[in-house]
Amino acid sequence: MRVAIMQPYLFPYIGYFQLIASVDRFVIYDAVKYTKKGWINRNRFLRDGEAVTFTLPLARGADELDIAERQVAGDFAPDKLCAQIAGAYRRAPSFAETMPLVEAVLRHRAENLFLHLREGLTRTCAHLGIATPILTASEIEGRTDLRKQDRVLGLCERLGATTYVNPIGGTALYDPQEFEARGMELRFLKARPLAYPQFGAEFVPWLSIIDVLMFNGREGTRAMLGECDLLAHHEAAPAGLPEAA
Repeated sequence: MRVAIMQPYLFPYIGYFQLIASVDRFVIYDAVKYTKKGWINRNRFLRDGEAVTFTLPLARGADELDIAERQVAGDFAPDKLCAQIAGAYRRAPSFAETMPLVEAVLRHRAENLFLHLREGLTRTCAHLGIATPILTASEIEGRTDLRKQDRVLGLCERLGATTYVNPIGGTALYDPQEFEARGMELRFLKARPLAYPQFGAEFVPWLSIIDVLMFNGREGTRAMLGECDLLAHHEAAPAGLPEAA
């Protein structure tokens, strides 16, 4: 039983979906603090050869609120954002196949941030044929005071995990001996170098899964999901997460 646990993100980069596809259960945190400078409700797409940030705007809220306590802004105009993305990718080879997914996610009627992000992840996984169940942390652990590694271990134990898989950027966050003491292996997902044609210009990496789908389609993107390796702690060189999510 392989398990991975992450925060939810808006149309995250392909490494996030490689992680989902590599495990038997994928857990997303809802009761975890929202961070303004992260990638929870924003990402990047390609326009005129440059990476452009797009955002799911939020209603004003206190800094200490969890993701599940934040709301989408009442004046969010999904059609306007859809038009911007469509304008950027209209000539992409898989535009007709991909744009309906983008529209369905952005036009989802959930006012709650967490529910909106979960819907986006679920729809994108279905589009890619990823069958891994996506679970909500609070529904597994209930109320908890556990944090960081202890919280991960607790969730893994409740799910009967034999292996916990984390992106390679989190190598320094976990102690393999703690996992071994509880009968679990610790593995880190390392994506292989990935590039593909983007309108014939220089490749811009670490963009949203939207970009990957627009240029490679459903089947081409599915083939890329396996372009990664699961490494033991001692095999995973220290690394920071790429500037994408």
